[in-house]
Amino acid sequence: MLDALPPAVHPRNLDALLAGKVWGWAAMAKSSSLNVRVVEGRALPAQDVSGSSDPYCIVKVDDEVVARTATIWRSLSPFWGEEYTVHLPLDFHQLAFYVLDEDTVGHDDIIGKISLSREAIAADPRGIDSWINLSHVDPDAEVQGEICLAVQMLEDVRGRCLRCHVLQARDLAPRDISGTSDPFARVFWGSQSLETSTIKKTRFPHWDEVLELREMPGSPSPLRVELWDWDMVGKNDFLGMVEFPPQVLQQNPPNGWFHLLPFPRVEEDSGGSLGALRLKVRLTEDRVLPSQYYQPLRELLMESVLRPAEEYAASPLAVLEELTSGDCRQELATKLVKLFLGQGLAGPFLDYLTRREVARTTDPNTLFRSNSLASKSMEQFLKLVGRPYLHEVLRPVINRVFEERKYMELDPCKMDLGRTRRISFKGAPSEEHVREVSLGLLTGYLGPIMDAIVGSVGRCPPAIRLAFKQLRQCVEERFPQAEHEDVKNLAISGFLFLRFFAPAILTPKLFDLRDQHADPQTSRSLLLLAKAVQSIGNLGQQLGQGKELWMAPLHPFLLQSISRVRDFLDQLVDVDGKEEPGGPARALVPPSVTVREGYLLKRKEEPSGLATRFAFKKRYFRLSGEMLSYSRNPEWQTRSSIPVSHIRAVERVDEGAFQLPHVMQVVTQDGAGALHTTYLQCKNVNELNQWLSALRKASAPNPDKLAACHPGAFRSAHWTCCLQAERSAAGCSRTHSAVTLGDWSDPLDPDAETQMVYRQLLLGRDRLRMKFLEDSNLVTTPEADTEKGSSATEGACPDALAHQREAAAHLLEVLADLDQAHEEFQHQEQRKVALRPLRP
Repeated sequence: MLDALPPAVHPRNLDALLAGKVWGWAAMAKSSSLNVRVVEGRALPAQDVSGSSDPYCIVKVDDEVVARTATIWRSLSPFWGEEYTVHLPLDFHQLAFYVLDEDTVGHDDIIGKISLSREAIAADPRGIDSWINLSHVDPDAEVQGEICLAVQMLEDVRGRCLRCHVLQARDLAPRDISGTSDPFARVFWGSQSLETSTIKKTRFPHWDEVLELREMPGSPSPLRVELWDWDMVGKNDFLGMVEFPPQVLQQNPPNGWFHLLPFPRVEEDSGGSLGALRLKVRLTEDRVLPSQYYQPLRELLMESVLRPAEEYAASPLAVLEELTSGDCRQELATKLVKLFLGQGLAGPFLDYLTRREVARTTDPNTLFRSNSLASKSMEQFLKLVGRPYLHEVLRPVINRVFEERKYMELDPCKMDLGRTRRISFKGAPSEEHVREVSLGLLTGYLGPIMDAIVGSVGRCPPAIRLAFKQLRQCVEERFPQAEHEDVKNLAISGFLFLRFFAPAILTPKLFDLRDQHADPQTSRSLLLLAKAVQSIGNLGQQLGQGKELWMAPLHPFLLQSISRVRDFLDQLVDVDGKEEPGGPARALVPPSVTVREGYLLKRKEEPSGLATRFAFKKRYFRLSGEMLSYSRNPEWQTRSSIPVSHIRAVERVDEGAFQLPHVMQVVTQDGAGALHTTYLQCKNVNELNQWLSALRKASAPNPDKLAACHPGAFRSAHWTCCLQAERSAAGCSRTHSAVTLGDWSDPLDPDAETQMVYRQLLLGRDRLRMKFLEDSNLVTTPEADTEKGSSATEGACPDALAHQREAAAHLLEVLADLDQAHEEFQHQEQRKVALRPLRP
């Protein structure tokens, strides 16, 4: 029966209608996030006269732009490799990727798009990882927003009558050059149709009009409501539609907000003529239970790291590691690190994993070289706890590299002598000259980098220093021989230099050191610097070996730096071991720590008729968990501030409000209950999204958050968005406090983190039963471990096998209890839906 329904109500709106609430269809989930990776493109069409294009991608969730990739200049097969995690509300409908060609003059050209429905993404728990052809952008399919309707079915002596109360719409697509539309509604029932009035220059129209249509002879008809943008010249532009089948009109007439959909049409495949994108998209939705249901699983995991050393191989955490494949280890490591950080047990957790890893390693040259849970956990721990430290150490030099854009090259196979001639205008220089200049530039950057690193002992977070101290002690105990003297230092420098500093230098954007990826020339410079830092982190073990002999001119500097690094590592682990690594604090980022800072344009409170460009002034902003403060420049002593606890909403502002792009608003409430709005303009869409996300996260615990606000401004005695004349008029658009970008500053959530561990255990439950409980033969001939070539059960004594079976049994028991709890909560929600009274 559902298959015969129109797309406008299949299956999304229909389920909600029958339940009496459009937005309640996904209420079973509490948290929802999208992991999106825009990998690369191929065979894009040429848009420029040069026969090439300058492509970039826009990523949209419904009508919200959540990310913009870097522009790849002069390429028809661009590689982006950009990854985003987006925390979402439970009711999102569509993820879309638009590929555009950037033009320095005029508007950017749209090459094509890819649309993925929520249902398509959720169909496979592993997500989507494939090449997808771009399709043409059809204006009639570019719809967004919602409409509010109240429908009644009446009957009198003349027969049946349908009364459609068209109240309002919000967030409609802008169809006019002014960034607004002139919307009207057209209602169809059977062979009859009626229209509302047209409301000019708004994306948030209020009609409040009742249209009555009489039933005509024949079979029952669906109700269709279309929205159009009225144009004086040419044809009207389609804005979206909703359609309700006869059974819905009869059982539960529509009453509420409904998502607008495009006209039903067959998706046309361009056949690859517009090129394709390689995308990786995965949707994670979890219904997080009340905290007490996760306590048994948390206690099992915590007990694992507090047990005596001889029981390491028999703990539930060890069993969990056995069940986790390489693909899932990074996500699991992140969740476990955050879980143990929140419990004040990050130090014992890391010590537990490293001791297991060291105990299983026979060749010190392979120590921590694999992507084991221990390696991934230490790596994620550094990123979570050490991000502010990383910024303080590397940002000054990284900014210099980006700003100066010097040409550097040591590899003779990659030297562009002609390019150097074009820059100097003094003829073609020799290869030796380019090498000497490049060497001077590289050491000019590497010197400050190494000075900053070796001088940062006092600034390194105590949690990291204590974790490294434990790591060094563990390695020393395992490899005490004189010939392995350097192993204890290599274990630390491998994490700190090879997995932390070097990757941050190579890709600064992924570590929030820059807002944009580097251009090709700067990327090459960063690669050379990262290689040098990596060689220093290896303590010279492979210096002069391998294929990159062209790095030899740097060797004197590298050798000098290596001796400094050894002294630095000795100082780094010289720390009081009594303090708990990870600390007892439950916050990942202390409230006083600055999580985002930079210049923004702030609108004056009362610009008194000033032109828009004069009403916004440049100010330097800092955001912490306690305060949003600003001043004329970073060094300015006098600062104004907004307490984060006063924030009630953080939202985008329509471009038409001030005729400016990338504007957001921070709505605050004072002690008297009055609302105040601060308008801030960002440089680009990515900076806007990052500030929106940071402010929303910081203010997430605040009570009395606004459910609606105005995406415009109150100017000329009316709101520019909905045209209402009262400054105190209720907001015309929903707020989006749930839409944030996932990054290192995400707050700790032990329930959500334990839910992820539970989900991982569910995936391995069958293997858990077979490996540890049902087939006793498997414990003597276990499956080969993908990382080490051996299993924790191999060669284990009978007592150890008994402990493993006991740990597995405890885990299965906890899983069964959580299964039952999830089923009970699901049944309760289903009963609530079933008992909800039908609307009259």
